[in-house]
Formats: sequence, structure tokens, C-alpha cells
Amino acid sequence: MPLLTIENLPGAVLEVSTGSTLLAALHGAGFDWMHACGGRGRCTTCRVQVRAGAECLAPLTAAENRYRAAGRLHPDERLACQARLPAGAVRGRVPEATQLPHQRYDG
Repeated sequence: MPLLTIENLPGAVLEVSTGSTLLAALHGAGFDWMHACGGRGRCTTCRVQVRAGAECLAPLTAAENRYRAAGRLHPDERLACQARLPAGAVRGRVPEATQLPHQRYDG
């Protein structure tokens, strides 16, 4: 099963169900993750900085392409509500700008 690891979120090493978004996998495992638009690809608050395994993610969605073109989604970032991990392993981080105040982060 595909594996997602969030380096700066303690305990966030989880299996991602086929067809599931990274956001759904994180929420399903009990992790709180910012998503101001409710996970509909209408903002960039759920972005994840991809540190390794970007090639394992499904292609960018229309929403992600739109935010990339507007300069609001960096080349090493994906929207957790849009990105799917069909196979392989991805390692990422929660960007400092979207960290939740009540959540503990490492480094």
C-alpha cells in the first residue's frame, strides 16, 4: 500500500488507500490538517511540501495547475486535497505558513 510520511508532524507515517487524496488519508488517520475551503481545491491552505517521491503522485490537477500558474503553489508543493498517491512512497512537510497553532510540529 502507498506510504505517506510527514517529517515534521510527529507520528505521521501512514498508508494511503488507493484513490484517496493525501488530505483524506491524513484526516482518516486522525491528523488535523488545515483546509480552509473544505478540501475542494479552492485555496492553498492544505498544501504539502514534497521532499521525496513526487514522481509517485498522480499528475497535477486543474486546480493545482491554476495555482502554479498564479505563483501560489511552489514547484515542490502539492495540494493535499487534490494530490493522490496510487503507488510508492512520498515524504513531505507541513509548510510553516499553514501550520495549525494547536498542533505540535518538529523542526
